[in-house]
Order: sequence, then C-alpha cells, then structure tokens
Amino acid sequence: MSPADVVPEGAFFAERCGIPVSVSEARLRPWRILSSAYPIRTRFLRLRVDRVELPSGRVVEDYYVRESRGFAVVFAITPDEQVVLVRQYKHGIGEVILELPAGAIDPGETPETCAVRELAEETGYAGKAPEWIRSFVTDPTNSDSRFHLFVVRDAQVAGPPAPDLTEEIEVVLAPLDELRAMAIDGRIPAGSHVAATLVALAHLGR
Repeated sequence: MSPADVVPEGAFFAERCGIPVSVSEARLRPWRILSSAYPIRTRFLRLRVDRVELPSGRVVEDYYVRESRGFAVVFAITPDEQVVLVRQYKHGIGEVILELPAGAIDPGETPETCAVRELAEETGYAGKAPEWIRSFVTDPTNSDSRFHLFVVRDAQVAGPPAPDLTEEIEVVLAPLDELRAMAIDGRIPAGSHVAATLVALAHLGR
C-alpha cells in the first residue's frame, strides 16, 4: 500500500468499515460544479472559487477551496531513540511552534521523495528509506489537501540544513518515550502533527 492508494469515499467506505449505510445516504453525493475560477494562484496559495449545485438542486455561489498537492510529515528516530523535531515561527498563527519536520510536495515529486528532502532541508538529518504509515485528510470542508506520514529510522546528521527563504529553524531532539505526552499536553500544538505523532507511535508499538 502507498499514498496513491486513497481511501474510498461515501457509502463504499462505510461498508468496508462495517458501518451501516442508511437509505438516506443516497442523498450524500458530490456537489455538481457549474463553474470555477482562480482568484489567487501563487507559490504559497492556490485558491479556487466554485459555483456549485447541491443534491437538493439549490445553487451556492462563491464556495472557496484551497487546492494543494499535499505535504509530507516525517517521524524521524535516531539510533539512540531520539525523535527529530523542529521549532519555527508560523506566520499564519503568528507563533513559534514545535512540530515534526514537514513540507509541501513539489510539482512532480512523490510524497516519499518529499519526506526525504524536507527532513534533510529542515534538519540536516537522513536515515533509512522512509516507511509510509498512512495518509490523512486535512480540511475536507475547504481544502483538497492530504498529508502523508512517514517514519524514518536510524536518522543521523548527514549535512547542514538548507531551509527555505521563509524558514528559521531550531532542531530539537526529544526522547521517543516523551513524544506521546508532548502530543497530548500541547507542547506539539498543531493538530496534524498531534495526529501524526500518535499514529506513528501506535505503528511503532509505543
């Protein structure tokens, strides 16, 4: 299985998970896009505005969707069971936060390649081939973005970091056994990174 194997949607997904599907779910079908435009299309934001027809037949104007190629999140573990974290300023929230190394997938890039690149660029670390754990939907109401979680074992410093122009990063090592508490008590505050941390720990049996 790989990030390309996306989770089936709607009634089919419910059936596979053993969730009863009611007759009313026949109403839960995709909206029909009548027209689309791109008021913003930059390196940092691609925003689409749709005119949509709902299953009821009603038309909604100006429904905005953030388009994205998605991003990779890396749970990198050193040989002595330290986890590689990064502390950096995030302009959206205007705060310095602690999180796992992560970054957007470039055009033509696979999530695995992105994971290796982002780990090296943000931290200077490299390790064994990334193990894909699972993919997550980030904001299904207003975005098509998904993020892909990878575990990288035996991570060690392989060279100097090469962060992007907008990144000022402090690399932080935390004991593997401390990560669950850090995700739960808020030291790792971003929801996507909390989910990634807890799922990675479950995968590792920790």
